[in-house]
Formats: sequence, structure tokens, C-alpha cells
Amino acid sequence: MPEPISRETVQKVARLARLDLNDAEVERMTQQLAGMLEHFRDVDALDLSNVEPLTQPIPLSNVLRDDVVAPSLDRDEVLGSAPAAQDGRFRVPPIVGFEE
Repeated sequence: MPEPISRETVQKVARLARLDLNDAEVERMTQQLAGMLEHFRDVDALDLSNVEPLTQPIPLSNVLRDDVVAPSLDRDEVLGSAPAAQDGRFRVPPIVGFEE
């Protein structure tokens, strides 16, 4: 039987996810994750050798409309009111990993 999940593992994952959990939350998450892993072990133990793999349980139908050209706002007018534009697009500040 695999080793149960530890408080230290939960604390490490919480730190990596940048979650600030108090002791009670760490305890609750440890119990909940242990329960989830036990459920996954139960699912893994099922004999699915006679079950056909499937990609979609419900048949899909295309819900997209036809792409029809319609009147819209003038690009230059819209970009003219933007705080910053570049090459015909809105310029936005970088969010992660880029320095200006």
C-alpha cells in the first residue's frame, strides 16, 4: 500500500501554489487529499479490461454559427482611443516574465 500523504507534502504543495494555509487548513487538506488518493486507488483497482475506451460520452454537435461579416467599429478609431497601440493592435503591459 502506498505511503499516505504527509502534512509536509501538503505544506510544500501549498507553498508552490502560493497558498498561505494555517495549521487547521493544512490538517483539513491533508485529510481531504488522502481521501482523494484512496478513491483513486479504488478506481485503479477496477477491472476495466472489457470496457471500450471512449473520448466523448455524449455525441457532440457543432454549436458555432456561420462566420458572417457584419458592420463593426472602425479599427483606427478604436485604436486611437486606446492608451497604447502598436502595429494595429492594443499594446498591453507584460504580465509575467518580461522586462521593459
